[in-house]
Amino acid sequence: MGLEGPKSNAVMEHSVVHIMLSFKRLCIITIACPVVAILVCLMTAVTFQADDVHETHCRVYNIIPSISAITGVSPQRYLWRISVALHIGPRFIIAAVYKAYHEKTINPTADLNVQNAARKWLNITFWLDIIEIASLCGVTYISNLENYPIHEKLFITFMISSLTHMLASIVATKKVADTSNKYENFKKTITIKSIIFIISIISTVGLVGFFLEHRYLCHDMAFSWFAFCEYVVASANMAFHITVIFDFPTEYLVVAKGLKDKHN
Repeated sequence: MGLEGPKSNAVMEHSVVHIMLSFKRLCIITIACPVVAILVCLMTAVTFQADDVHETHCRVYNIIPSISAITGVSPQRYLWRISVALHIGPRFIIAAVYKAYHEKTINPTADLNVQNAARKWLNITFWLDIIEIASLCGVTYISNLENYPIHEKLFITFMISSLTHMLASIVATKKVADTSNKYENFKKTITIKSIIFIISIISTVGLVGFFLEHRYLCHDMAFSWFAFCEYVVASANMAFHITVIFDFPTEYLVVAKGLKDKHN
């Protein structure tokens, strides 16, 4: 094998890396922020503000407060808002990287229609993720105690965008796998995402059912079952988003001085 000569006369400087952070670690830290915050809010609110977080318009017996209740009282609301503020920024980066990563995974020699379908679903997944992040921000900073009608609409938007994002992500991953005919490489991620999606759908059905039972029939414990389903939905949502670590096991987020042509 012969030596290859220089392709141009340009002399390039070596890049200088300022910060290099494991993308997998960034994803874990991003998800850990709301997880830790919810646990702290739940334990402290139930211990010190039980009357406030259990109060509902029906005034019936309940034992599990909703997420909105434990994050709507003070000082828990400040912890929750700080955690979401720390969570949301990286979420936008992760959404963009997820889309770019899978677009580069698409096999350029595959059938053009299959490639276009994969890109279309990646775009749908990206924008649904953006809507989900934005609605999460709205639900967090407009509490049910401050403005219930807007909070309720934002919560519904979050739920719909979350579920449709999950479905779109699963479909997009399958479409990307179809371009390479290497389904086995994506099998683990697709299986885990599908299980979480099913759990989310079942929990959402329960959430809606128990909410209606509480709202219109005021049965004892109906709101507690609603709250339980809400925690399962939130846990499934966070579990779904943490599956991105399977896609980025060795990637890094880098801030660096780029390669520069000395002749320019």
